Amino acid sequence: MDKVTRRTIDAVLAEVQARLRRLTPAGAVAAMSHGWTLVDTRDGDMIAREAAIPGALRIPLSVLEWRVDPASATHSAELTGREDRLILICRDGYSSSLAAVRLQELGFTETTDVVRGFGAWMAAGLPVER
Repeated sequence: MDKVTRRTIDAVLAEVQARLRRLTPAGAVAAMSHGWTLVDTRDGDMIAREAAIPGALRIPLSVLEWRVDPASATHSAELTGREDRLILICRDGYSSSLAAVRLQELGFTETTDVVRGFGAWMAAGLPVER
């Protein structure tokens, strides 16, 4: 068996983020006005504590790939026909980058994420629902 070389999560994150055309929060809003779908991957407790983003679909990271894949028995009906232009957002912009690349590897090649995540969304003063 080949020996696996360990890498740091920071190295992996830098590599995957370099593969994405990441968006600023304002860029995400602009893309949404052109038909892109924002998917909030934060868990329900975090959304309840912090705030929700109006118009964003809520899909936790733990089931994201199954909800996006139209061939999956648990595909999200809300995503039907919208799977090809997804913008993921998490709390800080790390897990959404990893998830965006996983979706790209499934063939959803236009998937991207929001730089610095929901924290940057809030800092930009963009709309939220409490």
